Amino acid sequence: MYSLTVCDHIMIAHSLPDPRFGPAQGMHGATMAVEATWRRHELGPLSIVMDIGEATSMLATVLDALRYENLDEHPDFVGRLSTTETVARHISDKLRERFDESEFAGLQVLLREHPGAWATYDVNFG
Repeated sequence: MYSLTVCDHIMIAHSLPDPRFGPAQGMHGATMAVEATWRRHELGPLSIVMDIGEATSMLATVLDALRYENLDEHPDFVGRLSTTETVARHISDKLRERFDESEFAGLQVLLREHPGAWATYDVNFG
């Protein structure tokens, strides 16, 4: 299996209004490091998984809709807690709208909330 990973980050604000989240129940800011990994069983015709520039641009475009946003007010998060896991799934879903899944084996989005904690959303195609 081949893979290509590109990285970026977003700064967001949000709250997690449930007692299990302790102090994170209140409004707070977060900087999330984001890694997107595309996987292929075999390389494409140019012997690459995907062009690095294309992958970087695609991820940046998806993240631009979240940068410096209050996710409590973001239309894509209405009625949902904006946990790290939920944000990872959201980014994956938005990335999947931008490429032909039939060319890939899967996609993983990893969000690092800090160096010691992260969440992933992983999807296999076909």
